[in-house]
Amino acid sequence: MASLQKKGDSFYCQFLHLGKRHTFTVGVVSPEEAEAKARQVEYLLMRLKQRLTTLPHGCDIVTYVQQDGKPSEAIPTLPEARRQVVTLGHLRDRYLAAIGNGAVEANTLYTINIHFAHLTTALADGLPVGEIDRDKLQGYVNGRAKKVGTATIRKELATLRAAWNWGEGSKLTQGRFPNADIRFPKTNEKPPFMTLEEIGRRIKAGEKAAEMYECLYLLLPETEDVLATIKANATHAFVHPLAVFAAHTGARRSEIIRVKVEDVDFAGKSVVIHEKKRSKAKRTHRRVPLTPTLEAVLREWLAIHPGGPWLFCHAGEVARSKKRSKTTGHQSEGKRKSSLKGRMSTVCKRGAVAAAPLSPKESYDHMKRALRGTKWEVLRGLHIFRHSFCSNLAMKGVDQRMIDEFVGHQSPEQVKRYRHLAPSSKAEALKTVFG
Repeated sequence: MASLQKKGDSFYCQFLHLGKRHTFTVGVVSPEEAEAKARQVEYLLMRLKQRLTTLPHGCDIVTYVQQDGKPSEAIPTLPEARRQVVTLGHLRDRYLAAIGNGAVEANTLYTINIHFAHLTTALADGLPVGEIDRDKLQGYVNGRAKKVGTATIRKELATLRAAWNWGEGSKLTQGRFPNADIRFPKTNEKPPFMTLEEIGRRIKAGEKAAEMYECLYLLLPETEDVLATIKANATHAFVHPLAVFAAHTGARRSEIIRVKVEDVDFAGKSVVIHEKKRSKAKRTHRRVPLTPTLEAVLREWLAIHPGGPWLFCHAGEVARSKKRSKTTGHQSEGKRKSSLKGRMSTVCKRGAVAAAPLSPKESYDHMKRALRGTKWEVLRGLHIFRHSFCSNLAMKGVDQRMIDEFVGHQSPEQVKRYRHLAPSSKAEALKTVFG
């Protein structure tokens, strides 16, 4: 919005563009003429904001509005980022293109896309980044708080902040990200990890089952029972070895599906886990010892391994698979023709499928299928084995530094959730004094 000021007999016009205040002299004119100029400035800014027009090549915004949106050609050249309105959608696209070259993990990139989908829906894809201020971000927080938790909102704004900071180097944004003094709704601290028996008592007392099962860790006999259930019900040979690997290394799902056959060192009794979360600057790895159980399972699996470099993978052909079936071109139920000849008209033989690791959805789906209809179908995925791995080591009094080395980087908040399981817990300490 443009405003007028008068100093002596001369009028001045002030306006905001891309978050920056600009001023120019209107001159010694009548109040009516000055107001007409201010209205014209507002009109030109509105057209720029709605992307109905752009700044001419080499023209700055003050010159543009001073000359009624028709500047002369004799103007200094400015960088491209100053010649056009940089919108949230433009910043998103440039940022995703920059980090989409393997700089971040595929799962992380997928999450960033989800965050931007919510950000651009609430703030508008065409919002100029210069108009993003604390009030707009606070409004975003207040609106999203009606649908999701505070932790999710913080992650979404962290994604926007990362894009903003990256954009400053490319002259797409200017100044610090305006998230100072934003107020978030209070959130509840996550409860510590609990056994199935403890969770059952909490659910009977009125706690929500879905929230409680997020805190579940399996005792060693329960882990063995889950693995036996998976082995009995798995529809593919790799599913049981995959679950045993997760249970005996504490590795993340994304790390497990990246493991290659060459990473397993039977002679050295260890396996190399390739990391992407520990460092942003370089690819790191850690080495986890092979337990006797895991070694035996992996030897048995490798004896029938379908080939390729990846430790866990599908066979070359999988019945009713969208990627590995013998044929392709089958039409969906709503589109396919009624006659057999019509249905088969688009079907052709699929070519050879290149070896590839499992996708996150494939690993999750096959585990859920193996547990469906059993008492363990409440388990949410492979990550339960990571929680259980850490919790059982803590229960045995294993040094926290060694646990961190086995499973990779862990946040202090995560460590706190199973620290109470250690023999040197606060309750044990009190007993030594008060009996």
